[in-house]
Amino acid sequence: MVLVRCALFLFLCNPVCAVFQKLYCAISESCDCDFRPRIRDLEWDLYKNVYGQHLAQDIVSEAVASFLQNKSPDRPLVLSFHGSSGTGKTLVSSMLGTHLYGSAMSSPFIHQFVPTLHFPVPQRVNEYREELKLWVQGNLTECARSIFLFDEMEKMPSGLIDVLEPFLGPSHVVFRTNYRKAIYVFISTTGEEVINRLSVENRRAGRDREEIRLSDLQDDIAQSVYNNTSSGFFHSSIIQQKLITRFVPFLPLSRRHVERCVRSQLCQLDRCGRSDVVEAVGGDMVYTPAPGQYFSTTGCKAVSAKINIFL
Repeated sequence: MVLVRCALFLFLCNPVCAVFQKLYCAISESCDCDFRPRIRDLEWDLYKNVYGQHLAQDIVSEAVASFLQNKSPDRPLVLSFHGSSGTGKTLVSSMLGTHLYGSAMSSPFIHQFVPTLHFPVPQRVNEYREELKLWVQGNLTECARSIFLFDEMEKMPSGLIDVLEPFLGPSHVVFRTNYRKAIYVFISTTGEEVINRLSVENRRAGRDREEIRLSDLQDDIAQSVYNNTSSGFFHSSIIQQKLITRFVPFLPLSRRHVERCVRSQLCQLDRCGRSDVVEAVGGDMVYTPAPGQYFSTTGCKAVSAKINIFL
């Protein structure tokens, strides 16, 4: 057995056999690019540094752990993040990169797409579809454990994202790779009306926000993104075929959550003791709805700028 392993090692190290090395890495459990998942660290980071998002914390940690425990998944992991700006969607996607590849967005196996940058002209959607299909297929061939992040889905040209359908289901094959090991994350503000409305109703009823369950929102979010003409998932076959593993709601943040964001950023600046700044920034935010003012309109997004004002 030792001799066989040594021979295989020498064979794979031969530059002439690079293509066979890629093939071996695509199908072997012992060679997955630079993939080094730290699930416990991901769970800890989610619960320590993502504020007011019990649903996102539970869903993401459970979905990722369950997916990675399955050595032969029948389909990729597909997560769709929904909620208002500043609620933690981008932060959580960054945590996935950090704890699965150890390098946030800098890993060559994590691919991020922003519509205004990568697909700026809606009239070129057919061209973009072909480019995206080839890009995803090429990178899956290079690394089965690739992660694909699609930001600002509300700005994605209609019809573009459906080109991914063959990669997301259980019945298609991508040459030379187990494409079912990949992870896809879609990020969008579409669905925020549904999420925010339920959050306000829950608050007015005097219930704890932790009483909100995914079952209260899942179907409504799916319908919202499917029927919204401004959504990249408008009438999408991906939604029709139920290829999203989990819709992940990000709830609007209250003042206490914003102040936790402020305190965290102050500590990064070695200013943990500045309670006056925490209070000032929290009080300077705009809250909604008009009667009650329960939730910050910008979440934690404007915290850094306001800290600089009050320091």
